[in-house]
Formats: sequence, C-alpha cells, structure tokens
Amino acid sequence: MKKLVAVLGFLVLLTTAVFAADPAVGLWKSVDDKTGEVTAVWRIYEENGLLYGTIAAVVNYPQDVIASACKSSYKGFPVAGDVSKMKTVGTPWIFGLKQNSAGNWSGGSIVNPSDGKMYGCVVKYMPAGSDRKAPVDTLGMAGTIGPIKVFQYWVRATDADVQVVQAKFPAKN
Repeated sequence: MKKLVAVLGFLVLLTTAVFAADPAVGLWKSVDDKTGEVTAVWRIYEENGLLYGTIAAVVNYPQDVIASACKSSYKGFPVAGDVSKMKTVGTPWIFGLKQNSAGNWSGGSIVNPSDGKMYGCVVKYMPAGSDRKAPVDTLGMAGTIGPIKVFQYWVRATDADVQVVQAKFPAKN
C-alpha cells in the first residue's frame, strides 16, 4: 500500500511538472533602458507550442490607440487584416517563438507598434538572483537583427498593474 501511495504521489508531481506553465508565460512590465520607466504591460502566452505576446496596457497613450506607424502586413503575422489599423492593445506583437528549454524561446518575431519595425525575437526567463543578479524575476526580451541582440529587461506584473495603467491612460472611444 505504501508503494502504491508513493507511486501515485510521484505521478501527480510528474503530471504537475509536465502541465505547469512555462516561467516566461504571464504578465510583464516592459521597462525603457534609458529612463527606467515602464512603457507597457505585456501578456505573454503559449498557444499550440508557440510563444506570443500582446500588450495588455500601454503607457502614455489611450488604450485604444491604433498602431498607424505599422505596415499593412508582415511576414508570419498571426492575425489577418491591415496591421496599421489594429489597436496597440490586444494585438500579438510577439509571435511564433519556439521553446528551446523552460523559459527560453527563440525563432519568432516582434513588431514594435510605435515605429512599425519588425525584428527577430528571443525571450529568456531569469529567476531572481540568476544571470543578472536581479532581486526579482526578470524576462530578457531581445529584438534581433542577424547576430546582434538588443535585450530589454522586463519585470513581473499583475492584473492590478494592468488596471492602474488602463485607468491612468483610458481609451478615447
């Protein structure tokens, strides 16, 4: 009986580990490298084995701002329609990343909705005290052009953070 309980306990732990969300998944605040100011709150999610990211709330703009600086289309963009007419909030600007290991994704793309430029994209989760010795969990998000990677470091966010930004910069319509 003890062996059966031990085996069942092990199977529960194994199942939990297999179905646990990747540590990169969740809400993250993007932080401007130069000013240290939060620029947006992102929702990073996994769908059909690929990683995506939408802006959940944008800072300094109304929440219904249109990404008018974008081109009408981008190779591999996951949503049909004219991208230059899409809202900044809710559109998957990060798309198509494939998992290399837990918390490490690459091979996808990111479109900067404020200037319309598209880059390759790499995402790396770093727990508190790891690579950068940061005191909090960090998400390294890099836009890439060929071998050049420019990292931004994002910090965990909450639904409350989304609500605060949305209240401070409400939609116009």
